[in-house]
Amino acid sequence: MDSLGQRDTIRISLLYSSTGAYAALGREAIDGAMAAIAEVNSDPALPFRFEPVIADPGGSAERYAALAEEAIMRNQCRHVVGTITSWSRKEVLPIVERSGALLWYAFPHEGYEASDHALYLGACPNQHLIPLLDYVFPRFGGRPFVVGSNYIWGWEIGRIARELTDAAGGTVLSERYVPLGSVEVEHLIEEIRARKPDFVLSNLVGSSAAAFLKAYAALGRADSEFLPARRPVVSCNATETDLQDLGDAAEGHITTSIYFDRLDTPENHAFKARLADRFGARKLSSPFVSAHMAVSILANAVAEAGTDDPKAIRQLVTARRYDTPLGPLSIDPKTHHAALRSHLGRSNQAGEFEVIDSSPSPIMADPYLVHAQMQVSLAEPASSERHLPAAKSLKVIQ
Repeated sequence: MDSLGQRDTIRISLLYSSTGAYAALGREAIDGAMAAIAEVNSDPALPFRFEPVIADPGGSAERYAALAEEAIMRNQCRHVVGTITSWSRKEVLPIVERSGALLWYAFPHEGYEASDHALYLGACPNQHLIPLLDYVFPRFGGRPFVVGSNYIWGWEIGRIARELTDAAGGTVLSERYVPLGSVEVEHLIEEIRARKPDFVLSNLVGSSAAAFLKAYAALGRADSEFLPARRPVVSCNATETDLQDLGDAAEGHITTSIYFDRLDTPENHAFKARLADRFGARKLSSPFVSAHMAVSILANAVAEAGTDDPKAIRQLVTARRYDTPLGPLSIDPKTHHAALRSHLGRSNQAGEFEVIDSSPSPIMADPYLVHAQMQVSLAEPASSERHLPAAKSLKVIQ
């Protein structure tokens, strides 16, 4: 719409898989987006309402492009909030670029991408993998075993981890991949037991991640050398959603994220209280919060711009700072990536992450790793006093 009248309806596409290998993550994201839409539509001060157009690709990357095109061309959606995997994102990008729409992508990703038709609200490697390895290397050692789902996210995070490990003076003992959604992980466990890495970097997604954590917990019960306190599983993409129904297999793993339910900040406390008053108390996750944040920022921008024109919205949101559950958030006008704080959490049996460290300020995204660098060298003595600073070469929002 070029200009808004009183309570105009704006259709937005919600493109998440609510069935398939990573369905739980998709359902969380849809819940978060729908909660934000409900808030927007109940606000009498806004001259518009959002109408969600929900499509379920079923975890099949090949279906994303067709569903995105249908949402844009048939249902007249100019904004697509969605996709989880990098595979699905890359299927959708040509569609939004060709049609002049805008993709709101709010999941961690491997970087090495920027588009004038996408806003990246999830962390890239200098905001997740580098802080994770900076924390893990001095505490556990520099001999990781890398496992991942067999697609872009797994491959690229494995590649970057290998380069960072080599640069720090460590050695990646092995890289192994399984098909997206596969639960056949025993061969990984057997090799890990034989090679005894210092830790396991898991780039697995959805049901594959759950199966691996269960199998690794069984290994730890059989051999105390593989208890998480000794050799943890670490990741850049685990969420509270991934820990559901794991029991003791959920305990002791380390992950980095831009959001945890137990994040002790004024912004998170206020957000959780507001949601609880309106929708009832629930445990939140980064997929829920990130999708909610995307819809909320879009609504703020449409209200200010007086239009949902993607070009106008993109120019506006990259020139503003928004209050979010993560704290103040800004998006770089050159890369279209958000500046984000990195948090480290350790999981417990209750399916929660206890926050164990945080960067002091939002880290400017460096999606092509032009300036980013590790803070630790494995030639240095290990220290238990290391924290998560923004890397010295990275810009930090003051």
